[in-house]
Amino acid sequence: MVSAYLSQSVRRVSVKHAIRAPLTRSLATAVNPVAEKDCRSITPPYAKLNENLATVRRILNNRPLTLAEKIVYSHLTNPEETVPVRGETYLKLSPDRVAMQDASAQMALLQFMISGMSTTAVPSSIHCDHLIEAYSGADKDVASSIVTNKEIFDFLESAAKKYGIAFWKPGSGIIHQIVLENYAAPGGLMLGTDSHTPNAGGLGMVAIGVGGADAVDAMAAIPWELKAPNVIGVKLTGALGPWASPKDVILKLAGQLTVRGGTGHIIEYFGEGVDTLSCTGMATITNMGAEVGATTSLFPYNKSMRSYLGATGRSEVAKAADANSQFLRADENSAYDKVIELNLSEVEPHINGPFTPDLSTPLSKFKDMVKENNWKDELSAGLIGSCTNSSYQDMSRAASIVKQASGAGINLESKFLVTPGSEQIRATIERDGQTAVFESAGAQVLANACGPCIGQWKRTDVDKSKKEDNAILTSFNRNFRSRNDGNPKTMNFLAAPEIVTAMAFSGKLSFNPMVDTLKDKDGKPFKFQPPSGDDLPGQGFETGRDTYEPPSPTPTPDSSVNVVVSPTSNRLQVLEPFGPWNGEEFKNVRVLVKVQGKCTTDHISAAGPWLKYKGHLENIAENTLIGAMNADNGQVNVVRDITNGKDDSIPAVAKSYKSQNMPWMVIADHNYGEGSAREHAALQVRYLGCPLIISRSFARIHETNLKKQGVLPLTFANESDWEKINGGDVVETVGVKDLAPGKPVQLLVTKEDGSKLTIDAKHTMSVDQIEWFQKGSALNLIKEKADAA
Repeated sequence: MVSAYLSQSVRRVSVKHAIRAPLTRSLATAVNPVAEKDCRSITPPYAKLNENLATVRRILNNRPLTLAEKIVYSHLTNPEETVPVRGETYLKLSPDRVAMQDASAQMALLQFMISGMSTTAVPSSIHCDHLIEAYSGADKDVASSIVTNKEIFDFLESAAKKYGIAFWKPGSGIIHQIVLENYAAPGGLMLGTDSHTPNAGGLGMVAIGVGGADAVDAMAAIPWELKAPNVIGVKLTGALGPWASPKDVILKLAGQLTVRGGTGHIIEYFGEGVDTLSCTGMATITNMGAEVGATTSLFPYNKSMRSYLGATGRSEVAKAADANSQFLRADENSAYDKVIELNLSEVEPHINGPFTPDLSTPLSKFKDMVKENNWKDELSAGLIGSCTNSSYQDMSRAASIVKQASGAGINLESKFLVTPGSEQIRATIERDGQTAVFESAGAQVLANACGPCIGQWKRTDVDKSKKEDNAILTSFNRNFRSRNDGNPKTMNFLAAPEIVTAMAFSGKLSFNPMVDTLKDKDGKPFKFQPPSGDDLPGQGFETGRDTYEPPSPTPTPDSSVNVVVSPTSNRLQVLEPFGPWNGEEFKNVRVLVKVQGKCTTDHISAAGPWLKYKGHLENIAENTLIGAMNADNGQVNVVRDITNGKDDSIPAVAKSYKSQNMPWMVIADHNYGEGSAREHAALQVRYLGCPLIISRSFARIHETNLKKQGVLPLTFANESDWEKINGGDVVETVGVKDLAPGKPVQLLVTKEDGSKLTIDAKHTMSVDQIEWFQKGSALNLIKEKADAA
């Protein structure tokens, strides 16, 4: 199993050598270069997709289509039976591929095991990247994680062998970087059990973040359902200036669209500015489209993608894409629901935050923001890398900044952490000298894993128990309160890697590397020159250590493998199917909590130390809604138990109600369930006895996850009605018994004082989703159909 990693030898650059190492070694040769891959399971079925698209064009009277429409509609399971209408029609789609990270793969596989399938219907992969805690650095952290998470990794690897799933070992890399390097292909459709799956849109793929139950649909050959997205077109002109980067494009756009602006939409980039960007730069932009709620984001196929495919051993995919170039770009005169024009030449570096990724500030104005908010002008840590910004281009540009400062005798003033996105990136930047530049300056290079970005950071420089105010600057994608280090007072500001790097040498939030100066070793003013770096390594990528040898793209399933889940384990638990709906209206449903303000999936099902329970529903349910703000008392994770009149935590009261067979519900604010594609946020409430939730609005992935688990998501017909209902109220439904697409539902509310009121509600349930609800969950329906077959 994965513990074999511990016996492998490790090649490292000595510190003595690192100090003298140049940024590039022109005479170096690749030790283990990337070879051409078997692309048969990676190349999209272009002939079939074009055939499907021809049918759709005929149905739509040959109107021009956007690129997003082309790719999505060409993946219709039965194009003859559907007339796609943006924002209205539910589409039944056949994805080409599934990718799962280790935290979410546990629940996805536990669900897949119930389906009775002997192998997955589409190529699938598992990536061990979430369960590695950053502390000692790189290899030590990987080795420690293998010991700590042996039960989980062994479970995932054995399930992968049994069902023919590609298994990427701990330390091999972050799921999205591995997918970009190995599986992403222009025009394909992929589902990934992580909200930043749209990273593959940088290679022209429609890649959508979903919950594990959606992944099970695809793996079990059940058509996957998606409401036909609207399409936002972003027209790019010009070219980025020396200090600006692709990260700044999406940071700026996030400020314009906000965290809800992309909901229900695919963001499609077009215009002459597209061809000025690198493939990995485009991936950075599509990765962070998740921060505005977009279904996914994508770019049209171009020369940068062709070059990247060739550099990563997929020349056959590039050849096939070249032959289908017309399919891989929008039709002339295609119409978008909204168009945003962005002149890249006018984009300046941005810094977004704190506590939300859409609070966008140009770097030139950030100093004023620090002063206006009376923030302590100190940067405690700078962190670069993550799935969003760990490309060769990112690392080489950041290294050029470090080299400038080191050459001037300037030391880091902030803790500085570097996360390579994959073993391929780690090996290549080590060979080419960037790693030596980082380490000689005092940076700590972490494992090829998510680490601090998702809260896997054993931070020691700030005392979390004291909740110390401090600021960090990161090249990550998400910055919700407490996310990175568990400290609610840590302000995480998002920026491009080169900006993070330069500011780490100043140690100040107010420092602007474009105009401000530092003092060099002689006390003279030093000003950074713009960063520089290559899109792709001149000597090609290096595969890296044999420890991380890529698995076969299509492993052969082995039915003899026994996937063991110990009944006494506190980390894995075999799932029991949820019970079906009883066919009646919901009655005597207690409002457990009325949530006020931002309530992300981090608030509903926290990550960090809770990640170890991702495969054990009963245990992870202990964190349900512990980050939610109770609108009735202004407190987090404190609600009144109406059965005894005492205050307690939300999960404690939920469990108490469940033990008394008392159904409960949540009243939620705007964009409920924003953030990670964390299906546990839906599984946990369902497990604890919640049959319905009503909100001012839902984030797309979470709303779907609720539907998959048999929870009815409703929205207020009149948003102001949120004010009228409170914790402890008793609710009865009208209209659930006759639930139908587009048909409204009413809530009859009895207040604690005995007064009554009626609230009108809406839902977005389709015919198929209503059947999930009736059966108790989508998985129940899958199993029923599998058993019948």
